[in-house]
Amino acid sequence: MLLDNENTEGATAKAIEEQTSKIPSDVYLYASLAAMGTSLTLKCLGRKHNALFVGQWAAPFLLLGIYNKLVKQSGHDAEDKSNSQTSQNY
Repeated sequence: MLLDNENTEGATAKAIEEQTSKIPSDVYLYASLAAMGTSLTLKCLGRKHNALFVGQWAAPFLLLGIYNKLVKQSGHDAEDKSNSQTSQNY
């Protein structure tokens, strides 16, 4: 017996996915690299606490990039594409 997956996303999640799917995934990688570079520069300038603060941004940027990829591959984009292809076939 197969169970139907009736779990749907809320309006907030759909709105967030709609906006984040517009951002190219490379942006998050570049933001992460920029945070690491800025952190290194601050460290070299002797601003240790600022360097640590900015350096911690790299991981969240990379996680946002992963979320963005997942949304594009299996989130609302995948559903919308499959729905539009199904409606075009009829």
